Amino acid sequence: MRPFQHLTIVFSSVMTMLAIACVQYQLSVWWLVVTALVYVHLLVLGAIFIRWNFYVKSFDKGTNKQWVSLTFDDGPANYTLPILDVLAEKQVSATFFAIGKNVVAHPETVKRWEKEGHLIGNHSYGHGFNFDWQSTKEMTKEIESTNDAIASIIGKKPRLFRPPYGVTNPNLAKAINRTKMHSIAWNIRSFDTKSKDPQQLLDRILDRLSGGDIILLHDSMSITHEILTELIDRTQQNGFTFAPLDKMLSIHAYS
Repeated sequence: MRPFQHLTIVFSSVMTMLAIACVQYQLSVWWLVVTALVYVHLLVLGAIFIRWNFYVKSFDKGTNKQWVSLTFDDGPANYTLPILDVLAEKQVSATFFAIGKNVVAHPETVKRWEKEGHLIGNHSYGHGFNFDWQSTKEMTKEIESTNDAIASIIGKKPRLFRPPYGVTNPNLAKAINRTKMHSIAWNIRSFDTKSKDPQQLLDRILDRLSGGDIILLHDSMSITHEILTELIDRTQQNGFTFAPLDKMLSIHAYS
């Protein structure tokens, strides 16, 4: 069982005992209120922090201390092609977690990902702000529609899925299990979508390298393209090798 299930069982037991105590021993009902608030607070934290594996198991780090893996979210996007040029020049492979509607709009980029040896993952179809409020059925449809779009171009369906915004919940856990996807997190979040200073962004990533790292980047950001060459060079100078995500995690990238 996942931590969410354990917590819910404990919460139900505690609430039952508190309710009995309130009736039989005049215990203040505020104990029920406080316990419920703590439970809800933990549910929210479990949703936000994907690395807790609270609702669903997510891979966030490899075991080989010599390897590092680059991952890019939200493509195909504005800077996907320049980023691919850098990766080709440096002979480094990465994983691109694609948004389904962008895949449909830019099939040639998807073909290039495949041709140049990069892995393609699923990042939902629309990446909408309401994704986490959808039903399991709706989430499943987004995952399957994105897989179908990718498969129509490269002939195989991804099994790597990164939840939009890195948020999980019970509905998404069911959708991931139904579609037999691997949930992929990270252990180094670059915050390249918020960074304004290239040097600070670069230092933030490099200072956190420890081996087995999964680095979260976005191919929609100019600053990411700007630092990529130096990021690759300095990572390699520090003794690390860039490895494909499936090799690092010993899982299948496609079905």
